Amino acid sequence: MKLKRSALAHHLNCKGKSTPAWYLIGKDIDDMSVDMGGSFETKTNILDETAVSDTGYQPSIAVTPYYADPSDEIYPFLSDLALNRKSGDAAAAEYMETIVEDTEATSHKAWKEDCRIEITSYGGGTDGVTIEYTIHPNGNRVEGTVTFDASKKPTFSPKGAGLSD
Repeated sequence: MKLKRSALAHHLNCKGKSTPAWYLIGKDIDDMSVDMGGSFETKTNILDETAVSDTGYQPSIAVTPYYADPSDEIYPFLSDLALNRKSGDAAAAEYMETIVEDTEATSHKAWKEDCRIEITSYGGGTDGVTIEYTIHPNGNRVEGTVTFDASKKPTFSPKGAGLSD
């Protein structure tokens, strides 16, 4: 069975780790992918032998468009970053990715990590004010599971935290 795109969910928490408020990214977006940013080096020696080395990934996720909606939990954070041109620690957040492979299961595979948010542009056309941004994961990815309550709010548990992994 082929998974629907909605099986791969992306959440952003900009409220702090002590009381996370996970915002589900995707409304008004019809195409969004994680750009892995793979880095490879290829070298050829004097014997015409080629060696390829993998130097890792620097993933990023471009979120476009986000239509500014003051009722969204994420709006105050994004508008503050954009309009006050904030960066550095002010642009810190958490990113979580979940995959629902079995819709009957009560917990699902998930990964969480710290990230920085880069505002790439704001303004937009006649459809509404947009704040376009890119998520830059910090690389401290933690595998775990996620459960969703009745209102579809996720709760993340790191692998080995006592819940089924």
